[in-house]
Amino acid sequence: MLRSDTFSYAVQARCELREAAALLSDLTRQGELHPLIVRVRRLPPRPGARASYAISDRLAAGPLRFRTSYQADVLISEDDEIVTVARQWPATTVRNHTRLRGEPDGLVRIDVEITLTAPAPLFRYAFRQARAAHLALATRLGAALDRAAGSPPAG
Repeated sequence: MLRSDTFSYAVQARCELREAAALLSDLTRQGELHPLIVRVRRLPPRPGARASYAISDRLAAGPLRFRTSYQADVLISEDDEIVTVARQWPATTVRNHTRLRGEPDGLVRIDVEITLTAPAPLFRYAFRQARAAHLALATRLGAALDRAAGSPPAG
């Protein structure tokens, strides 16, 4: 039996919309932001995907550390919307729906909704790991975009 749940977050950065979209849609650049990623390799795009990747994460379960690998596809990559889906065995998917919009004073607002689906025995661990990793990514994202744009961090 599969379980599913969603969490979301928002980030503001002082940058161009296309800069934010470029960073978020190129998963080879996620290693600098995502605390679990240790390796990203670009693959030939799967049918229906704009880009495909093989990604390796380093996870922890108590004192144990282990690596896991999965494939991720960028399905939509526009300046105002990015959709990615990551798939890992057994029957685990993470869908990331990101919306971007320009705001006054040169700010970009990034709204992210993450939906994780996993087998019931793995769900709690997988969801907890995904939420912690993506919230850590959120804290790094604004600063990375501000630095790339050469601006002071947005308050």
